[in-house]
Parts: sequence; C-alpha cells; structure tokens
Amino acid sequence: MIQRHTYDFLRELIENNNREWFQANKEHYEAARENVVEFTASLLKLMHKIDPGIDDALDAKKCVMRIYRDIRFSKDKTPYKNNFGISIPTKGLKLGRTEYYLQIGPGNSFIAGGYWMPEAAHLKAIRQEIDYNARELKNIIDDAAFKKLFGEFREQEALKTVPKDYSADNENIGLLKLKSFVAFHRFKDDELMKKNAAETIADICSKILPLNVFLNNALT
Repeated sequence: MIQRHTYDFLRELIENNNREWFQANKEHYEAARENVVEFTASLLKLMHKIDPGIDDALDAKKCVMRIYRDIRFSKDKTPYKNNFGISIPTKGLKLGRTEYYLQIGPGNSFIAGGYWMPEAAHLKAIRQEIDYNARELKNIIDDAAFKKLFGEFREQEALKTVPKDYSADNENIGLLKLKSFVAFHRFKDDELMKKNAAETIADICSKILPLNVFLNNALT
C-alpha cells in the first residue's frame, strides 16, 4: 500500500516546489520513492497473472518515472512533478504504445490504460481496425461494468472534423474521430493506503486488458 508519509511528502513538495527545499528533504523523497517502488513490485506480481503481455523481467524501479520535470519548453518552471507516475508497458511493445499508467498524487491519483495520443501511423492503424471491427470495441466500451468504472469512452479528445478517408455518415464516426483511446479511473487518497490497494488496481486493470488487446491487435 502507499504509505501516508508518501502523500505527506508530495503535499509538502506542492507547497515548496524548488531545488533548495527538495535537497533539504532528499531523505523524505527517497523514502517516498522506495515506498512507490515496493508498491509497484507488488502490483507487477499481480499484473503478470492478469496480462501475459507484461514482461516477466520488468523492473519495478524502471517503471517508476522520474520526478524531475523537463522544463526546457515549458512556461511552468517548477522543477519537480507533484506526483509519482508508474508506467507498465506491454511485452514486445516500445514505450509510446499501449500501457497501464498509475499516478499517485494528493487528490489526483488514478489508473489508466489504453493508448494516449497515438502517433500518426498508429492512429491510422487504430482507426482502420475500428472501421473493420467496431463491434468488438463497442462490446468492450459499452459493457455496463466498463462504463461504471471508466465512464463514457467516447468522451475524450477527438477531432472536430471528419478524419481523412472516412465519411460523416459512417455509423462509427464518433469512435473514428477519437485522438486518444484511454480508460481512466480515479482513486481517493485513502483507497491507495489500504492493504489491498494493489489487488484493487490489478482488478481494475483486468477490465482494461480487453481494450489494450484490441489496440495492440491494430498495431501488429
């Protein structure tokens, strides 16, 4: 589970997002990160059983993303993220394709899966798969249990115009307009501080798995 001190560190970081404070509290950061790494290792053990596409050799430490922000092209010059991000990619696929992503942050914790903002070639392939096999995707995203966990799948980033090579009267034009294909579920802070938090997340990921499989099939 995520320890209270991890959330406490992140709350203090939000109030003191500068290098001087971070260096003075480096031990608190290291303790929080170690907690997240240990939690990730526990989660990976469960995820391997759920999704055979996750590499058995995946290192929990490498799944936990850097807390340092890339500020080179950003107007926001705060040097640190106010959360811990955990990326769990699928076996044989490079980063930037389907994955499971867990974010841990005060008042902003969530699990997500699917493919966020695919590159042009992947987006074209996914749209083609939807055009050929929309029934399979709709069976996944319109399932009552899926909607209860993740809401309406169609209500995410989408084109305002009709995508190239498709017509406005296509019965699946709403899905074809999508620019991201993500299932997203929020957590309250105390949910991740429960002993069964990893099991809860893994169970939710099992509901995301069919979406990831559909998207991965489009990219093979």
